[in-house]
Amino acid sequence: MKEKILREGVTTGTCATACAYASAIWQKTGSCPAAVEVDTPVGRRVQLEIIAESYPKCSVIKDAGDDPDITDGCRVSAVTDIKAEDGPIVFIGGEGIGTVTEPGLKLPVGEPAINPVPRQMIETHVRKVIGGLGAAVTVSIRDGETLAEKTFNPRLGIVGGLSVLGTTGIVRPMSDEAMKDSLSAELSVRLSKTKHVVFVPGNSAETALLEKYGRMDFVQISNYVGYMLDEACRMEAETILIAGFAGKLVKVAADIMNTHSHVADGRRETVCTFAALNGAQRPLIEKLYQCRTIQKNIEVIKEAGLECIWDQIAETAAHKCRLRTGGDIKIGVMLLDKDGETIGSSENISDVILAVTKGEEG
Repeated sequence: MKEKILREGVTTGTCATACAYASAIWQKTGSCPAAVEVDTPVGRRVQLEIIAESYPKCSVIKDAGDDPDITDGCRVSAVTDIKAEDGPIVFIGGEGIGTVTEPGLKLPVGEPAINPVPRQMIETHVRKVIGGLGAAVTVSIRDGETLAEKTFNPRLGIVGGLSVLGTTGIVRPMSDEAMKDSLSAELSVRLSKTKHVVFVPGNSAETALLEKYGRMDFVQISNYVGYMLDEACRMEAETILIAGFAGKLVKVAADIMNTHSHVADGRRETVCTFAALNGAQRPLIEKLYQCRTIQKNIEVIKEAGLECIWDQIAETAAHKCRLRTGGDIKIGVMLLDKDGETIGSSENISDVILAVTKGEEG
């Protein structure tokens, strides 16, 4: 059976470019084009159908292809207000476009969240029509403020709506790139304020640590342990606490730096190895190997009185992470059970927690 070929789509940046371009054409020619062609940064030319709104506002219905994009089917609109004299093209965030409120992103605080590449795309296409004249381009996305609540924007300090994104102009379905870009951007925001951060896979670990330690600078890294360590090294982080459910972080002790189940597992093999190194006999190892979940492993290990293995696994995971970063970052690892309770920690955990809870500015 042949694997289905997934259909590509276009980014919000490409949609906004088409709308701004069409708006400029409408004003210059007196007629709204039915469609326009947009040249993307990767050299692909795409044609988008234009919806004529009230003059000179133009809209496009975003098609994200087969990518599970929250903005798929959104109405992206733009108005290009052409000035009478030569000047720059400025950007205004309309309905549903967020505003940058935190440093560390690619845009200054106070600017509408229209990223640099879409801005360049819009300017390049609008200039084809208006030459050196100045213009103000207002971009909007219907229901953008509501949709933004389901994105990373609130964590990035982007309030009031969505971001106009896209570095290639093309949405490649099921790609990790967009997720990694969002995670990297969040890390950049955190590290603009402090060099001491906490990596968690998701909300559960963050909630557990908040209840125990109070405010910390959290970055949700999903499954991308290795990638985010590389980014932290590039951005010169000084301290990282990696905390999460043992079912995720046990894999890191086996040097599995993408913890998604489709990449690798190795959980029970890791637990069995550490149990054997601590004197577990074959019957216990077989019982551990047959456990379907790490939570069941935790229960069996407790019954056997071998809870020491969790500290050892945490320390090994921390060691693997330090090797990944060349030893340039102080890294501690904390393993949690399903209730958010700590079951194992690396040897340096006290120093790491002190650094990330003090929140010293970098």
